[in-house]
Amino acid sequence: MIERHSPSAPSPLPAPASATTSKGRTPTSLSAAGIIPVWIVLSSAVIIYNNYLYNTLNFRFPVFLVTWHLFFAAVGTRVLQRTTRLLDGAKDVRMDRAMFVKSILPIGILFSGSLILSNTAYLYLSVSYIQMLKAFTPVSILLISWVFRLQEPSKKLAIIVVMISTGVALASHGELRFHLGGFLVQAAAVMFEASRLVLIQILLHNLKMDPLVSLHYYAPVCAAINLAIIPFTEGLAPFYALHTLGPAILFSNAAVAFLLNVAAVFLVGVGSGLVLTLAGVFKDILLITGSVLIFGSPVTRLQIFGYSIALGGLILFKTSGGK
Repeated sequence: MIERHSPSAPSPLPAPASATTSKGRTPTSLSAAGIIPVWIVLSSAVIIYNNYLYNTLNFRFPVFLVTWHLFFAAVGTRVLQRTTRLLDGAKDVRMDRAMFVKSILPIGILFSGSLILSNTAYLYLSVSYIQMLKAFTPVSILLISWVFRLQEPSKKLAIIVVMISTGVALASHGELRFHLGGFLVQAAAVMFEASRLVLIQILLHNLKMDPLVSLHYYAPVCAAINLAIIPFTEGLAPFYALHTLGPAILFSNAAVAFLLNVAAVFLVGVGSGLVLTLAGVFKDILLITGSVLIFGSPVTRLQIFGYSIALGGLILFKTSGGK
């Protein structure tokens, strides 16, 4: 699933690049009160819809589904580029072969890995627990930055790491349907996503691309990578199983994921860092609640307590600018 990297966590199709509109260009003058609810609904809908496909309709082919989303996004961004001004930011990007090989390709590989792994985790873990594990992403970013000396540790950052780590550990301890394989897959997804975000800061620090422009460049690359992976992971099985979904579900599922990325463009242009962070936190809480009500996922008091601690560290991380 294609979920942009939300203000509070990573994505199922995450923004592939910097969540900053090109040169401050805002697509329209929509208010935060108008776009934030739309983004929250779409972001939640993508995850719930995909989980429904995997675990209710038993279409357990995450690599195929991610590839389909990416193909849809690659076509969709090119249609929008020709019919709207939403991708005018692409005119500011000088894409040559050297930049593609040195920047877009390696980041695309990490993005593809993050999407596949994060979607695969839904085969083994509940939506609510995965959202809790995603809170560990800022810690992964900090640890990678410290290891490669891209950022110096500080007392404040150390407190944030301890808060989030403790909270996620408590949430994991309280998980009633813990699956070690699923946990390791989601942990790998978090590391891929954190590595991708760090690499973006290194390779594309002078280049500002909003989520839709980023998707315009990364979707074809990731789709091609995934197509090369499918024969070794899922083979022809997903194609034989397509009749269980039908064209309406297949198209609407990809459309919701694509609309989320369109909404993300408007989102980053209307809200402050604090507003976006709080919107992301509310979205995560809504998803956890929805997982309990729709899929019957059990959530213990220990998990609620642990996740509350992790959210506190997450908000502190976002409001401090990660410094």
